Amino acid sequence: MSKAVLFYISAASDLETEREILGRAVADVPGDLDFRVVQSPDGNGVLDVDAIASADVHIVVMGSDIRAPVGLEWQLARQSGRPPVVFLRHDTLRTPAGLNFVRFVAQFQMWEPFDSGTMLRTKVLKLLADRILAQAVRYGLTADEIVRLHVWRNALATSPQAVDEVTRGGAGESSIVLSRRRIVTAGGVVIEEVRGS
Repeated sequence: MSKAVLFYISAASDLETEREILGRAVADVPGDLDFRVVQSPDGNGVLDVDAIASADVHIVVMGSDIRAPVGLEWQLARQSGRPPVVFLRHDTLRTPAGLNFVRFVAQFQMWEPFDSGTMLRTKVLKLLADRILAQAVRYGLTADEIVRLHVWRNALATSPQAVDEVTRGGAGESSIVLSRRRIVTAGGVVIEEVRGS
C-alpha cells in the first residue's frame, strides 16, 4: 500500500474559496494515491504541529489579511527545515498587517503570484505532481502511473481546467482523500467527476 501524501494548506478563513478549491483538487491527481489534507484551523481550532513538521507539500496562500495561525504555521515549517511554498493573490487590497507579512516573508523567499482560483489550482497541482514524481518509489507508483502522472502534469500547463469558485461542499476543511482502489476495497463509493457541457 502506498503512503499517503500529507498536504498542508495554510490559508486564512477569508480565503474560503481557495481552501475549497485546493481541498477538492487533490482528488484529480492520477494514480493510486491517498491524500491527507490538513488545513489551517479556524477560530480556536487545534494546530497540528506534527503535520506541519512532516508535510510532504506545505503551501501558504495569502489574500488580503494575515490571520492566526497562518503566520505561526509558516514560521514552524521554516524552523522544521521544510519551508512552505508561498502563494500571493495579486488582485486584492491588503490590510496593513497583510502588507507587513508579505514584505516579511519576501525577505526569505519569493511569493508565487496567482489571480484566480483556476491559476492557483493549476500551480498547486503541478507542485504536487512534481513532489510525488520526485518520490515515486516512496509512494509505490508503478511505471504506468509515473508516465500517466507526467502526461497529466504537462497537460496542466497547456489546458488548465476552470474551477467552480462558488460551490461549497466542505472541502475547505482538513480531510482524507482515499485512492479509488482503497475506496472500493473499503466498501466506499466512487463518485465520478461531473463534466460540464
